[in-house]
Amino acid sequence: MLTRRDFLQRSSLSAAGALVAWETTSGTPLQLPTQPSGVQPPAGLRFRQVHLDYHTSELITDVGAQFDPDEFADTLAKARVNSVTCFGRCHHGYIYHDTKRFPERHHPHLKRNLLKEQIEACHKRNIRVPVYLTVQWDHFTAREHPEWIVIDEHGKASGTEPFDAGFYRNLDVNTPYGDFLKEYVADLFEAVPIDGLFFDIVKVLDSSNPHTIRQMTAKGMNPALKSDRILFYNEVMANWRADMSAFVRSKDRNATIFYNSGHVGPYIRRHLPTYSHLELESLPSGGWGYLHFPLTGRYARTLGIDFLGMTGKFHTSWGDFSSLKNKAALEFECFSMLALNGKCSIGDQLAPNGKIDPATYDLIGSVYSQVEQKEPYCVDARPLVDIGVVTMEEIQPLDVTTRVPDPMMGAIRMLQEGKHQFDVIDGLTDWSGYRVLILPDQILLTDALKTKLDAYLAGGGAVLASHNSGLTPDKRAFATNAFGVSLVGEAPYSPDFIVSTGEGVSAGLPATELVVYQKANEVRVTGATVLAMTNVPYFNRTYQHFVSHRHTPSSGKPGYPAIVQNGKVIYMAHPLFSQYAQNAPRWCRQLVLNALQRLLPDPLVRTPEAPTSLLATLNSQATENRRILHLLHYVPERRGRDFDVIEDVIPLYNVAVSVKGSAKRVSLAPSGTALKFTQRNGRVEFVVPALRGHQLVVLT
Repeated sequence: MLTRRDFLQRSSLSAAGALVAWETTSGTPLQLPTQPSGVQPPAGLRFRQVHLDYHTSELITDVGAQFDPDEFADTLAKARVNSVTCFGRCHHGYIYHDTKRFPERHHPHLKRNLLKEQIEACHKRNIRVPVYLTVQWDHFTAREHPEWIVIDEHGKASGTEPFDAGFYRNLDVNTPYGDFLKEYVADLFEAVPIDGLFFDIVKVLDSSNPHTIRQMTAKGMNPALKSDRILFYNEVMANWRADMSAFVRSKDRNATIFYNSGHVGPYIRRHLPTYSHLELESLPSGGWGYLHFPLTGRYARTLGIDFLGMTGKFHTSWGDFSSLKNKAALEFECFSMLALNGKCSIGDQLAPNGKIDPATYDLIGSVYSQVEQKEPYCVDARPLVDIGVVTMEEIQPLDVTTRVPDPMMGAIRMLQEGKHQFDVIDGLTDWSGYRVLILPDQILLTDALKTKLDAYLAGGGAVLASHNSGLTPDKRAFATNAFGVSLVGEAPYSPDFIVSTGEGVSAGLPATELVVYQKANEVRVTGATVLAMTNVPYFNRTYQHFVSHRHTPSSGKPGYPAIVQNGKVIYMAHPLFSQYAQNAPRWCRQLVLNALQRLLPDPLVRTPEAPTSLLATLNSQATENRRILHLLHYVPERRGRDFDVIEDVIPLYNVAVSVKGSAKRVSLAPSGTALKFTQRNGRVEFVVPALRGHQLVVLT
């Protein structure tokens, strides 16, 4: 068995993000250096998947009564689904296959070997069936073994309150429950053929149970400190994942493995050898929003491991029975996965009686039939990018209540609206391939990041940073001299006003003062050139000093630099990305895009007259010697209070596009229609006659 120490020492990554092979203590390799899981390469992960929930209470008596295996599999096949994740054990804690080891957990009203029938029917139609099993939510276990529930720092059971509906009591794998999970996996392998395993709810928890306290004390850690408890449980989960993956691979080396926590970010790097691939759960209407998948997808594609995006067919989120997402929304979500080099997964929930819903699969099929046509232009595609956006998660863990931090939300919105090609990166990514790095608002420079940034600049790279980015972790000074400014402190006034001349960095804006509502830093120039200044208000708004309804107007008096440039580094004193996330002032985006234009005068893609709602991503298919441009035009709207929806596909006509490089032929896909184009100043220029939702353009 892989020891905790071995795992921590051996599951490392190179600076370029390449996986380093690791072994058990006996020397047996657990993954191939070129393919993180030892699974068969890309063909093993299919483009058109369904994640089929089946969380079913013991109070429902007709479980599986109307299941017809041929109807089930034929419906999936007709909808062009080629992989479906079906349930072994659900959040209620019940098992949906014959079980020798845990008959007490078999759903009390299930009269058939449901999972096995699903697998056999699907395999006859060449549909893969990974198996779902729950980890940290299990209502049966929580009821029968309350001593296995995580205890919070106040001595309370963690999760669902005793008289609240829900199965969200958090179970602790650092108890005998961890042994049960492995025994259940063994039972599963004995019961059904296994294509892969989807382990759900695999989180780092804050546990204060007596067992954990004793272990932490023995290791010299302080269980009274939350930081130590989180650090310890990170180690617990790392060890558990490594042990479980080794166990699964001892059963079948080609079984796919994924551990789901609802988000993928930099924390996952050290655990990558335990995964075969990544699944990016991101239901826009379920709390993730439409900017979460661009964040995780643009990061996941830098990790050298295959991935799929996961949305849902639901109008809201998981467990929303008898609801259907608007077709345009499902198209946009799936086509975005293709555009960002992922495969597609759509979440559904099978009715308790086991009868598959034809209307749901009419909807899924209407989208997956299009995905199937586009697949040849997506196989082994790799992104072509100019820009790397350093993620906030490099500095601090994700706040799960927001999922997308404001600086990242603003950066993603601005860059997508500006048609820029970018990845989301961290400190272990190889930065040398990016022409520009963006450090949005809060990227504080540790010693390691400072060294890496200085080396990147010395190698000819360019940097756009804002607000606190570039400061030392204590925020007392700039960590590097590369910015050409020194920190005075927080700006004395807020809001203040950026002075636009209508030229240079404020080109395209009126020559006037433009308010920024969030507080800037005051900096002193030590070598940089000032591109824009602030003017300050008459006074800050307080109960003693105020004017009008909202904020004090400008006094017309100059304050401090707003935007400066020092060689290939531009620094913006305001948190412009966070400001854009808050209320999207157009002038904030224009200032950022103008600054980028100074650092990146020849971006990969331009659409000079297209609306900001048009998205464009450029990929390369090296095996086919061609580039693929994805153009997407779907407009999310806030029609209800809870979340954005997409209902209408608004066509665009005569979309002018300019792509850096050369081409011998430009055509639409999958139709093959050739487009007229010109070659000018190192760029290919053409016009797409009509764009209805999603259009692929092939440059060969």
